[in-house]
Amino acid sequence: MTDRTDETLPVIDCDLLVAGSGASGMTAAIVAAKNGLKVIVVEKESVFGGTTALSGGYLWVPNNFVSQEAGVKDSKEAALNYIRHEAGNQFDGDRAEAFLDAGPAMVTFMHEHTHVRFEASPAFSDYHPDAPGGTAGGRSILAQPVKASMLGRDLDKLRPPRKELTLFGLAIGSGKELWHFYRAFKSPASFIYVTQRLTKFGIDKALTGRSQLLTNGNALAARLFRSARDLGVEVLLDSPVKAITRDADGAVTGATILTPQGSRRVLARRGVVLACGGFPQDIARRKALYKHPSAEGEHVSTASPGNTGDGLRMAEAIGAATLMDYPNAGAWAPTSLVPRPDGTKGPFPHFIDRGKPGVIAVLRNGRRFVNEANSYHDFVQGLEAATPSGEPAEAFLICDHRTIRKYGLGHVKPAPLSLGPSIKSGYLIAGKTLDDLARNAGVDPVVFKATVTRFNSDVPTSVDTEFGRGSTAYNRFHGDPQVTPNPCMAPIKDGPFYAVRVIPGSIGTFAGIKTDRHARVLSEDGTVVSGLYAVGNDMASVLGGNYSGGGITLGPGMAFGFIAGQHASAAIK
Repeated sequence: MTDRTDETLPVIDCDLLVAGSGASGMTAAIVAAKNGLKVIVVEKESVFGGTTALSGGYLWVPNNFVSQEAGVKDSKEAALNYIRHEAGNQFDGDRAEAFLDAGPAMVTFMHEHTHVRFEASPAFSDYHPDAPGGTAGGRSILAQPVKASMLGRDLDKLRPPRKELTLFGLAIGSGKELWHFYRAFKSPASFIYVTQRLTKFGIDKALTGRSQLLTNGNALAARLFRSARDLGVEVLLDSPVKAITRDADGAVTGATILTPQGSRRVLARRGVVLACGGFPQDIARRKALYKHPSAEGEHVSTASPGNTGDGLRMAEAIGAATLMDYPNAGAWAPTSLVPRPDGTKGPFPHFIDRGKPGVIAVLRNGRRFVNEANSYHDFVQGLEAATPSGEPAEAFLICDHRTIRKYGLGHVKPAPLSLGPSIKSGYLIAGKTLDDLARNAGVDPVVFKATVTRFNSDVPTSVDTEFGRGSTAYNRFHGDPQVTPNPCMAPIKDGPFYAVRVIPGSIGTFAGIKTDRHARVLSEDGTVVSGLYAVGNDMASVLGGNYSGGGITLGPGMAFGFIAGQHASAAIK
């Protein structure tokens, strides 16, 4: 049963081989190295960090000590009930309990033994806070910003943040910093903060070409990389894994990789960890699994371009079992396409603007179809359900002049930045009247005007009679706390009016390789594939294809990375 490999290839020797340099893989590498193993991380791309480096840097980890110290009350029992509700028929109690035990332990380990630091988000609600076991905040934690000097000469190897999500190249922090930017012209303290931040960024960019303060997922990726290197972990870039190798008994013994110097055999005494980021950029598998049209132009992913399903294919090739029947194969987000100077378009995921007062979403038929302030994942599910079979899944986010100047919309920034470039590029659709906007966007004008009239009629009562906008803690978290009593509702009445077209997008995948509570890959007959682990988005999500809260990929990803690293360290071969 030995897998064929070229015995003449040069050999690289290690205890544990990790495929992928995102948060889950780097966590496994750090834990194993801390326990004394010789670890090699191989990354197919020329930069490290994977999708982690592009993310908001949040982790969903119930009962972590960071949130507890901030006064958050939670329990394992409540979190387990919530996961049971979210996962539904896909609930795996054994893996869920393993996650709930390992998650808090991982956070503590990182603070005690590495450069990784998190901060609490007590007001960041679960995405379904009113479900059994749900909470109004505290289970999501955020990677703390860090100085770029932490990486030294390795800074150029860090995947930069996505340009569409920056302000002139500045990645704004997902936590308190974002609120300062929203309130820059409303609060003297926020104005001072933003002025100082932009001034420092301008100096950094002039002197070094980039910000010298890393935030969000960039900060997490940097902290993990520095921690791994301090423990002696070797990270090989531009070195994809091409095939897994096994011995005569079927145990995984390493892999064949392709380095800039040519092909190499890696002998890994304690096994291989697959952390290749799932399959969000694999169009063929997307077409097979996604309910909405998923070809290029019909669906766009903000995940790393290298996440093309390599880990999944290699596991399947040696008989690994997969879980592909999740109700949602991916982690959805409505996404707009931002024109770039070179003629291409970059994806912009709409995480927070939909909850702002004065923003609604309509289909081409002019009707609303969902509570726009619900999670981005739920928004796309609503879009899927409302789109007739065979038609393109698309919607338009709508607002008036007062709203867009106050909050922005998608890639369009609020005042004092100009709307002109976004209108000229075609990203922002404008109309002096609602009829004009409907005509320019290709939306049914009669139904559209009736939809806006109905929504506006609900505003004085602060109750959205159609979809309950602003009715949950999660809705209100992304609203405007200065708008009362419903921070998610304001009229759409002051022209000009504006629209941004969105299509289904993804930030990762949920379907994947079947594993046990130790992150070990399982074969089709239910037995363990000795020496092979899968973590992060290569592993089938412990939430069973649902999105429970901010950081549902990074939280379990790092928790099971922690589990894999511990298990590989203790394994006896």
